[in-house]
Amino acid sequence: MFSSVAQLARANPFHAPALQPDRPAARPRGLAAAAVEEHSCEYGSLKFYALCGVGGVLSCGLTHTAVVPLDLVKCRMQVDPQKYKGIFNGFSVTLKEDGVRGLAKGWAPTFIGYSMQGLCKFGFYEVFKVLYSNILGEENSYLWRTSLYLASSASAEFFADIALAPMEAAKVRIQTQPGYANTLRDAAPKMYKEEGLFAFYKGVAPLWMRQIPYTMMKFACFERTVEALYKFVVPKPRSECSKAEQLVVTFVAGYIAGVFCAIVSHPADSVVSVLNKEKGSSASQVLQRLGFRGVWKGLFARIIMIGTLTALQWFIYDSVKVYFRLPRPPPPEMPESLKKKLGLTQ
Repeated sequence: MFSSVAQLARANPFHAPALQPDRPAARPRGLAAAAVEEHSCEYGSLKFYALCGVGGVLSCGLTHTAVVPLDLVKCRMQVDPQKYKGIFNGFSVTLKEDGVRGLAKGWAPTFIGYSMQGLCKFGFYEVFKVLYSNILGEENSYLWRTSLYLASSASAEFFADIALAPMEAAKVRIQTQPGYANTLRDAAPKMYKEEGLFAFYKGVAPLWMRQIPYTMMKFACFERTVEALYKFVVPKPRSECSKAEQLVVTFVAGYIAGVFCAIVSHPADSVVSVLNKEKGSSASQVLQRLGFRGVWKGLFARIIMIGTLTALQWFIYDSVKVYFRLPRPPPPEMPESLKKKLGLTQ
C-alpha cells in the first residue's frame, strides 16, 4: 500500500517541479542531485508521512496542553454562564475555588488526546492530499486546489476525532464537574463504570461537527493565505527567503487561519462541552436549550486561544519539517500545460 502511495506522490502536482515558482530555469545535473540529497527522505514516502505525524503530535499535544487554563475557563463559561460571566471573571472564580493548581485540571487527557489527534490530523492530511491530487490530475489539482485542501483535511479529521474522543470526554468531566474526578486515572474508570464505552464516544458526532469544519478552515485558509502572502506581501521570492523568514510567514498565516477556525467551530464546541458534562442528553437537545446566543458564549476566549494555538501549531509543524529536512514544496503554480490551454504562454 505504502509503496503505491509513494509512487503516486512522485507524480503529485504539488511536488512537481513545474509547480514550483522559484525553480531556476535550468540547473546542472550535479547541482540538482545535491539539492535532492538535502532532503532526508522522498516526498510521499513512508518516512515522510511518519515524520509529519511526529510533527502533528508535537504541534497539537504541546500547544493544547499549554492553554489548558484558558480552555478550562472557556468550558466552564459554556456550561455555567451564570456563574462564569466572562473570561476574567471565570479566572477569578476558578482561582478562588480551586487555587492555582485548579487551572491545570485536565492536562493529562488534553496532552494524550490532542497528541493522538495531531498524529492523525497532520499525517493523514499529507496522505489524502497526495491521493486526491493524483485522482484529480495535475491541471485539476491546481484549479480545484481549495477543494482539494478542504477534502483532504476533512478526511484526516474524521479519523483524528475518533482518536481524540475518549480523552476529550474525560477532560470535560474533570474540568466542568466539581468533585467528579481530579485526574484521568480517577475519571476514566468512573466513566466506564457508569456508562460503559459509550461514555467515551458519545461526543464523537458533536466532535465531528466542531472539528471537521475547524480543520477544513485551518488547512484551506492556511494554504491559501501562505500563497497570498508570498504573492502580494513578501517582497522577495520564497526561494530567496531564509528558513527563519519562511517560518514567520507560516506563523502569520496560521494566526489568520486560527481566527476563522474559532468562529466556524465555536457553536459545536459549546454543544460538546455541555454534552460531555450531562448524562442522557443528545446534541439536538443541548443545542435547543442553549439557543442562538448561548452557543456563542465564550467566543472571545476561544478566538484568543485558537488564534494563538493555530499559529503555534503551524509554526511547530513547519519547524519539525525544517529540523528533519523534509521536502517543503512552495505554493503551487499554474502548470505549463494549463497556461498553454488558456493562452497565457506563447
